[in-house]
Amino acid sequence: MKKILVFLLLIFSQYISAQPIVELKAFKANGASVTTDKKLITVKWPNGASAFSRVVLDLEKDQPLFYSIGEDAKGRSVEIVKGLDPAFILRQGKRTLSPSSGGWDVFFDKVPDRLYTTELIRLDKTEASVHTAGSSTVIKINKISSRDFSGHLEITFYNGSPLFNVAAVMATDKDSTAILYDAGLVNKKALWKNLAWSDVKNTMLRMEPSVSTPSTNVEVKYRTVIGENAAGSLAVFPAPHQYFYPLDEAFNLKFTWYGRNYLDLVPDFGIGIRQEPIGDRRFVPWFNAPPQTQQRLNFFCLASSKNAKATLELVKQFTNNDVFPQLAGHKRMATHFHNEFIMDVVLSGKPVPEKPEFVDVLKNAGLDIVKLAEFHGPGHPKGPDSIRLVELKALFEQTKRLSDSSFLLLPGEEANNFYGGHWLAFFPKPVYWIMSKKENAPFETKDPQYGTVYRVGNKEEMLKLLEKEKGLAWVAHARTKGSTDYPDKYKDEAFFKSDTYLGAAWKSIPADLSWPKLSERVLKLVDDMANWGHRKHAIAESDIFTITNQNEMYAHLNVIYLKLNKLPAYEQGWQPVLDAMRNGKFFVSTGEVLIPNFTINGKESGDVLKLSGTKKVNIEAALQWNFPMNFAEIVSGDGEKVYRERINLNYTKAFGKQKFSWPVDLSGRKWVRLEAWDIAANGAFTPMIWLE
Repeated sequence: MKKILVFLLLIFSQYISAQPIVELKAFKANGASVTTDKKLITVKWPNGASAFSRVVLDLEKDQPLFYSIGEDAKGRSVEIVKGLDPAFILRQGKRTLSPSSGGWDVFFDKVPDRLYTTELIRLDKTEASVHTAGSSTVIKINKISSRDFSGHLEITFYNGSPLFNVAAVMATDKDSTAILYDAGLVNKKALWKNLAWSDVKNTMLRMEPSVSTPSTNVEVKYRTVIGENAAGSLAVFPAPHQYFYPLDEAFNLKFTWYGRNYLDLVPDFGIGIRQEPIGDRRFVPWFNAPPQTQQRLNFFCLASSKNAKATLELVKQFTNNDVFPQLAGHKRMATHFHNEFIMDVVLSGKPVPEKPEFVDVLKNAGLDIVKLAEFHGPGHPKGPDSIRLVELKALFEQTKRLSDSSFLLLPGEEANNFYGGHWLAFFPKPVYWIMSKKENAPFETKDPQYGTVYRVGNKEEMLKLLEKEKGLAWVAHARTKGSTDYPDKYKDEAFFKSDTYLGAAWKSIPADLSWPKLSERVLKLVDDMANWGHRKHAIAESDIFTITNQNEMYAHLNVIYLKLNKLPAYEQGWQPVLDAMRNGKFFVSTGEVLIPNFTINGKESGDVLKLSGTKKVNIEAALQWNFPMNFAEIVSGDGEKVYRERINLNYTKAFGKQKFSWPVDLSGRKWVRLEAWDIAANGAFTPMIWLE
């Protein structure tokens, strides 16, 4: 009898150890429900449409993780799809970490030119836990691993939307690592009835897959591929900006895939997102993955009882149809475009189109003002005069011709001399100037055809020109690319301290998937400049060459929301644009998060606030968002240190707006600004309010 008892206990213990453990202690009621039944976890959450989305996870070892995905509405339960497994493919390469190239802030790196590995991440469903994070519900499943990375799978469900996120959260001990990832959902049971996507011309395409359909990379608009069945559809898409590591080009590199045997690593049929490892074949830095950082290799899913076309419309809402939305009292401005329309088209002998494609692309993105950066490579910035002045004349004529009452196309250049590094020059009207001067030649001359012509030979004369013509300058891609050591090297120079020097421009360089926001490189710089004692600003920059309808432009764009009620007329000059920039009357956004208001005691960004008596004040702010918000951050400084106060906003739901009043102690502080970021790492930030 004793032997039988021992045998039964042994069998029972083996049975128990074989069952996945689901820990529910950290789950709290928030409108969602979580139930378990042996191997199954059922999550239901309100999806904002008087219905509940439903996902059932299966922790059985040899079964697909997503047992079923569906919707419960009006007493009716719909099963959209069943039998899907997540798939993650990790590419791991070597990062160049030379201080001269910016260290982890490097852009001039070519990771795919060196040896790298491509492997399927392994999922071992040994245990799971559920916890509540504001209005979202998070399930962690252990464990996932690759050769050098390990971590867990994390699935997050967001109340108020049929949206959920699937993430492989992984870290490595290896130094100097750069990564890319592809991901998606694999059919382990029945295939989709149809697959669907929008092509780059905004036409909805469908195809009926078969078991033998080979893996195919697809060029799509809105970065989305959709599986469709009779009962509904499921969209798979990435974070709209975070997933796209920095490049000089916005080429559409076929960022989605479908089919079986993807990369000879995923034998079953799947749909998903992908990155092209060779990028645009120029500088291809991939993502940073420093040691012990929790990299989130993630994608979003949106399940709907609607057909694929209607589901895509739901996805498009998160990026306002890839259009930067209008905001009362503001104009949307983007800068730093090397389209080289003048040299490549106008002065090349080619026919000049009445409506160039690049103008339509930028208008369709919702932009009101675009500042170019022509003659960066082609062109003759240093002369000779006979060529340089013709080029400038063509630039001014074409930007005037292509501007109208609702769109300003403004001339501008990226200069590589006088100040050090690369920097942008911007004048409030057409200015003829040559970036060189012969010895003893006059700084200013009168030309019968061009009027006043300036010849600049050094940094002192450059400052003189900017002062005389009320222009602005700022460092391009600060602390990386061709400006790796700038503006730090010239922070004590007269031209930098001048009011003509605006500050810096922000673009998401570098990219790091462990960050809950996009790049901090320039955000840290603007804080440093403020602590140096200089009242400088950080605007947005795109730094893109080719601009076409085929491109994935939205992922690589960011904008300045200038406080302007009216668009200036080109013929009258655009001084109000420069004044708004110079005075800090704007905020920067990726488009999904807006900051319509940021004030303290009635003072707004760019203003000086004199604090008398108590230093405890309320920051008044208004936010608008599409994806649920993650957090806001109040950033301040005392001339030496930078202070960050994070405000948790994970209780928010998709497509909201709210006014906030946050108490803050600003004792000893000299400046303060605001950032706000959503769950997809989209965000917005303001210039400083200066404190006295």
